[in-house]
Amino acid sequence: MYRTSALSFLYLLIVLASYGQSVPEVVAGANSNWKGFEKVEFRFNGRDAWYVKPKNAVHGNPWVWRAHFPDWHTEMDSILLSRGFHVAYVNTNDMFGHPKAMQVWDAFYDYLTEQKQFAPKVALEGVSRGGLYVYGWAKRNPDKVSCIYAEAPVCDPKSWPGGKGKGPGSEKDWAAWLQQYNLTEKEAENFEEIPLNDLKGLAAFKVPVLHVIGQQDKLVPPSENSDLLIENYIKLGGPASVYPMTRGEQTLEGHHFPIEHPEIFASFIYENSVPVLKPLQRQPYIEINAGLKNAYDKFQNEKKGTVAFLGGSITHNPGWRDKTSQYLKERFPDTEFTFIAAGIPSLGSTPHAFRFSRDVLAKGTPDLLFLEAAVNDRGNGFSEKAQIRALDGIMKQLYAHNPKANVILMAFAEPHKNTDYENGKEPVEVAVHQKVAKYYGAVYINLAKEVYDRIKAGEFSWKYDFKDLHPSPYGQEVYFQTIKELLKISPSATPVVVKKSGMDVYAYEKAAYRDIKEAKRLSGFKTEANWKPVDKTPTRAGFVDVPMLTGETSGSSFAFDFKGRAVGIAVISGPDAGKIAYSVDGKNPKTLDLFTPWSNQLHLPWYLMLADELKSGRHTLKVTLLPEKNEKSAGYALRLVHFLVNE
Repeated sequence: MYRTSALSFLYLLIVLASYGQSVPEVVAGANSNWKGFEKVEFRFNGRDAWYVKPKNAVHGNPWVWRAHFPDWHTEMDSILLSRGFHVAYVNTNDMFGHPKAMQVWDAFYDYLTEQKQFAPKVALEGVSRGGLYVYGWAKRNPDKVSCIYAEAPVCDPKSWPGGKGKGPGSEKDWAAWLQQYNLTEKEAENFEEIPLNDLKGLAAFKVPVLHVIGQQDKLVPPSENSDLLIENYIKLGGPASVYPMTRGEQTLEGHHFPIEHPEIFASFIYENSVPVLKPLQRQPYIEINAGLKNAYDKFQNEKKGTVAFLGGSITHNPGWRDKTSQYLKERFPDTEFTFIAAGIPSLGSTPHAFRFSRDVLAKGTPDLLFLEAAVNDRGNGFSEKAQIRALDGIMKQLYAHNPKANVILMAFAEPHKNTDYENGKEPVEVAVHQKVAKYYGAVYINLAKEVYDRIKAGEFSWKYDFKDLHPSPYGQEVYFQTIKELLKISPSATPVVVKKSGMDVYAYEKAAYRDIKEAKRLSGFKTEANWKPVDKTPTRAGFVDVPMLTGETSGSSFAFDFKGRAVGIAVISGPDAGKIAYSVDGKNPKTLDLFTPWSNQLHLPWYLMLADELKSGRHTLKVTLLPEKNEKSAGYALRLVHFLVNE
């Protein structure tokens, strides 16, 4: 748990200074009286802002954040102030919830929570077009929201101000919205970044939502806005309710109405905000090392940037990666980004090293590389030495192409790592990622430890929230929020200095795929131009409908001539995977079982290094299928998709 004492605030300033995080520009204004409470007015990064202080604050300083129309229907705010809440506002009016407004909101939230010790979770209050703001920010920060209260909220700009449905819309505001988002009328038809969509993360955090509406609202028809959002949210498991206002005069075509029993809605906010719970800080799980200065300089100065994501299924699946890409585009709105998605399920550091040139460098030279392998390295059984050799090789390959590149190494969570931490041990794979990051000055994020610590602190459960090593939407948000915390930091002046020696003399720094057509002296093996299984066992994309060197009978063999210090094979290990005998240059013959614990469930991509401490020069690999097989296997097959060579 973190404290909000003066000492911790001093520590925060030291941290911000050392990390180079920008300090907001705050210019004090004249305090005033608001319904008997002190209103603190100021300029925040050039914008009008204020907060109202209660006479006796609830412990932890819970607060309400007003969007756009802060002076409309303030009865509930008065009640909450009398109950010990703060009320806050920053003017981002007429930005329609645009990402630029969300950047302002991020900074305002940081200012109030870090410098004024407001609660880490805030109740959002959005009126009419304020719905665009509260949902825009809540979906970007579901862990920071205690609840959402909205009055006749706009949930789809095509309804208002677009007037593309039942309502008349607003021609002037629609033109302003199109200009703000730089969209044509045609592009606006398929624009997805609206409150109605992408509610999974918010629902996973069980953020309570309450809408009050006018049933006869013709300007923002509920059937096109609140009705749809509430329906979508509940389907995703989010808690939501609607209260129709039917008493009193309905004006402005039903869009304005009196609030019945505002104390009920004040209680909704109070009960979802108190007691104030303070989650663990994210900073302890982030090691900045040399930071991201080189990449950020490129993004800011040249207005171009290439960002690559290299990893296994957790990188391949949608979630943190997409949100990270979106955040970078919002953080650097004038930068033209190229994003390279190079996540492939089941693969760890050794496969990453050998496919790096094809799957990443061939598509662009990264200025920023996100790299993860800790989960699959554990499952695939790579030794500590092999992990270092592979990750070291990736770093050397990257820096050979771009000495100024920045890297973020991430260790993701899974049950075995939780068990290690429970037993007081640091997982080997996590330690390796940290060691490589420290050696090269790369950023390191220990998400495995963070997840474990948050579970132990009672913030969430693995079973019902995180759910799996392939994270639920909740888990994806946990990952993204810590990555975002890192990316928000303005990098210090420390550049990356590339080390020339490397960590291992046999590092896979010149690793690459070699074509299966280079196999020689085939006996019982053949090349299939577009291999696919004859059974119904699932496959992995990229390892089906591709050329494959296949042999299925014992005694089949081939040879492969290569030049380099290491050789291996990338195979497909399915239900009939066999055993092989192999040797390099006719020396030290060995056997290897290709069948894995997952072979009966999947034609699994499986990378095997057969020799990786050879003398530089020319060598010959000889492979033969053995007559013995694993007792669980249905055959003797070897299906080879790539040779692996480190020159």
